[in-house]
Amino acid sequence: MKKELIRRIEKMRGYMHDLISRKGSLTDPEVILASQMLDNDLNEYNRLLN
Repeated sequence: MKKELIRRIEKMRGYMHDLISRKGSLTDPEVILASQMLDNDLNEYNRLLN
């Protein structure tokens, strides 16, 4: 589970980086949604560590 979550986090980070480059805005709705999804995964990872 933890390794799968780490892979998801890494994949989402790369996706966000590409998305921001394409959209050119941190406030684009797609960028915000991707950021929220990444936040959820990071929060879940943090819970697993504690």
